[in-house]
Amino acid sequence: MAGTVDVDVVVVGAGLSGLTAARVLQGHGVAVRVLEAADRVGGRVLSATVAGAHVDLGGTFVGPDHEHVTALADAVGVRRRPTYEAGDNLLRWRGGVRRYRGTIPPVGPAALADLARVRAAFGRASRAVPLGRPGDARDAARLDATTLDGWLRDRHATRATRDLMAVVARTSWGCEPAEVSVLHVLHHVAQAGGLDRMLDTRGGAQEQHLVEGAQEVAVRVARDLGPGAVVLGAPVTRVDHGGDVVTVHTDAGPTRARRVVVAVPPALRRRIRFEPPLPAVHRRLAQRWAPGVLSKAYAVYDRPFWRDAGLSGMTVGDGGPVFITFDAGPLDGSRGVLLCFVGGPAARAWEGAGPAERRAGVLRSLADLFGAGALTPLGYVDQRWAEEDWLGGGPTAAPGPGAVAPLHRALSEPVGTVHWAGTETATRRAGFMDGAVAAGERAAREVVRALAVEDGGAGDGAGGAADDAAGGAADGGAGTGERTTGIEPA
Repeated sequence: MAGTVDVDVVVVGAGLSGLTAARVLQGHGVAVRVLEAADRVGGRVLSATVAGAHVDLGGTFVGPDHEHVTALADAVGVRRRPTYEAGDNLLRWRGGVRRYRGTIPPVGPAALADLARVRAAFGRASRAVPLGRPGDARDAARLDATTLDGWLRDRHATRATRDLMAVVARTSWGCEPAEVSVLHVLHHVAQAGGLDRMLDTRGGAQEQHLVEGAQEVAVRVARDLGPGAVVLGAPVTRVDHGGDVVTVHTDAGPTRARRVVVAVPPALRRRIRFEPPLPAVHRRLAQRWAPGVLSKAYAVYDRPFWRDAGLSGMTVGDGGPVFITFDAGPLDGSRGVLLCFVGGPAARAWEGAGPAERRAGVLRSLADLFGAGALTPLGYVDQRWAEEDWLGGGPTAAPGPGAVAPLHRALSEPVGTVHWAGTETATRRAGFMDGAVAAGERAAREVVRALAVEDGGAGDGAGGAADDAAGGAADGGAGTGERTTGIEPA
């Protein structure tokens, strides 16, 4: 039995994963406190209202098999609606713009044949990676030593195929193909259920939006935890975990607990001093699993004029700074909303530009696609996730060569009384909001079992060791005006 404590469990981080862990723990009668460094809840989900339209500046989409996040959204009363997809998509490619239907852009017969060949090889390779255990894959070390770009070149992929896979890399991991381990890429795709499931709209990870917003799920969960349960503006500086009591330090003072769940991106674990120090594999993970860099922008119009031309609002291109768009507006057309992903080489200059220059760059990209009407929106907003002090990037971690096979287990492997959550620690749909929720559920089950054993019980039997083994692209500005009930500043 532990010594005197303030609460049973401290959760570090009030993103979807940390809040889910707290919710599940509280449902088991465990006293919990959530400490959040930022002045808002949500982590990598953030919502805003622009010209009367709701927009999600972080995680946005949910798919039909995203059972964990949709169940949580249903439980707190956040609704879902389909992503608008009627009409033709647009491809901006090699200086021209053309219309097409379906998922695969029309990049020419030879290029399409090569893309089909490479996709088939990629699918076979991803299915051979064990979920949650990429280090156990056949030839794991060799795959981990190879970048996605190197893997494509080894298979003599054409320039067109490599360019299209670069779009996937920028959207999914916020990096270039030459920067990310192909073992990580293959594992991520396997966790998502395959490349088609990860990239598609209908039947895929981009099928639906959350009507009230992804951040609203976090706001409502935090509210339901009750007064004093979530403390904002409370960066955790040190965790003392060597005995039967864990002491979690912030500038406002220490909190003593029996267990701690750390639910922050892997790289941010480095900003917490652990005493005694974490094992070497955990320290190396925090050093080498850096976040990607992906930004989002929204342009809001009085109506979705592109629909009049029979366009879906979905585009993909090899230019910049915008390289993918979606129609994120309401189905009734009461507002026109274009969601823009900004990444890749052209986005590096965009990231360092001032607000007016960034806005002009995005609108020029949209005008190239949809015409001059795109230059005069009612409202505009962008979000640069690399500038978020307590996140450092997005949409998820993008580990480079050699960082996956030897280090992946440290994502979720407890260290004594220290447990881990966050979307990267999920067994399925890591990098998505669904993975974040599933990982929070898994961490909570671990803690409940551990507390039951400490108290002389046999554990709660609630779910086994796998986080979401029964279980798209996570995508990274004003907030929504979070409710203050149950959320207190430090």
